[in-house]
Amino acid sequence: MSDIKKAVLAYSGGLDTSIILKWLQDEYNCEVVTFTADIGQGEDLEPARKKAEKYGIKDIFIEDLTEEFARDFVFPMFRANAIYEGEYLLGTSIARPLIAKYLVEAARKTGADAISHGATGKGNDQVRFELSAYALNPDIQIIAPWREWDLSSREKLMSYAEKHGIEVEKKKDGSSPYSIDANLLHISHEGGELEDPWNVPESEAWGWTVSPMDAPDKPEEICLGFRGGDVFSIDGVEMTPAGILAKLNELGSRHGIGRADIVENRYVGMKNRGCYETPGGTIMLKAHRAMESITLDREVAHIKDELMPRYAKLIYNGYWYSPERKMLQGMIDASQASVNGEVKLQLYKGGVYVLGRQSLTDSLFDEKIVTFEEDAGAYDQADATGFIRLNALRLRIAARKGRQV
Repeated sequence: MSDIKKAVLAYSGGLDTSIILKWLQDEYNCEVVTFTADIGQGEDLEPARKKAEKYGIKDIFIEDLTEEFARDFVFPMFRANAIYEGEYLLGTSIARPLIAKYLVEAARKTGADAISHGATGKGNDQVRFELSAYALNPDIQIIAPWREWDLSSREKLMSYAEKHGIEVEKKKDGSSPYSIDANLLHISHEGGELEDPWNVPESEAWGWTVSPMDAPDKPEEICLGFRGGDVFSIDGVEMTPAGILAKLNELGSRHGIGRADIVENRYVGMKNRGCYETPGGTIMLKAHRAMESITLDREVAHIKDELMPRYAKLIYNGYWYSPERKMLQGMIDASQASVNGEVKLQLYKGGVYVLGRQSLTDSLFDEKIVTFEEDAGAYDQADATGFIRLNALRLRIAARKGRQV
């Protein structure tokens, strides 16, 4: 511990990181620098600054990364239609490499020896933070208090906080709060009664969205404009990536869209249950796939779908800065040049429904060929006979040999 003179702490001002700040000062006897990221979590970050000042912190970094988060992390991920294990839109996962980038940068600016984070030794975030940090600075030292201290439960953390006069938020009954993570893409709730996967989530487990049952009885229609695979307009109004996501979150939350109660497989080997809300991302994903359906070549689309689980797993496991993720991203981005046009959607009672899609310049959908009416010779249906017989040849041979399935 004695070789650490200065450490940069990923600081939110919440329970864990407030305790870590004090713990670093006491256990490592080092100078602490705090870094707080605004990635659209919707919180006033000044309280975090005041708490840091209270403990004598001199170097306090608070950065607005909302636009960079949406533009350089969320949007590239959505070009891939990335979903982990069929349900999780990777809201927490995609934020960690950005925060790690700025932790490493703050360490460089202040001459710090190490960075520190509040991720537990049981979770994925420790892996995501540290793999990202090492990819950006292979010589950085990392302090992970949850792997060192004996504060092994949230109740012990609460006791530690009380002992040292650290103010923390509590639930109405006085018990420890959920573990909550929020950013512009999503909000998650874990812990508490959610640790039993049979328990029905309390209403507190949902922070943004109304229940689909309480959503408006009248559906709402919107139109999303796409350019190069990214949404750039809503109902004809152009916005920045962060503006797009914020507006879609507002619309989705109002209509009860984007809730997911998931048990996922963590990278470290255990299963975990959480309640996730990704209203804007859910809308964007539905629209993006609709836009790709008329603008991507069939085999390109199928290759993307085959590689998507691998790409999603790389992000989930913390390999954003890995060469394999960058390679896949290059291929994905190249496929998006033709993903231009508009998608018309209906939002209603937790659902997102595609009403129409069009691309005036890049559509591969040809009414002259697909029509049930006279196609003026655009497609000779008789050609299908040979096509089917050739593809059936191996099946017919096997059947003659008595190898029917």
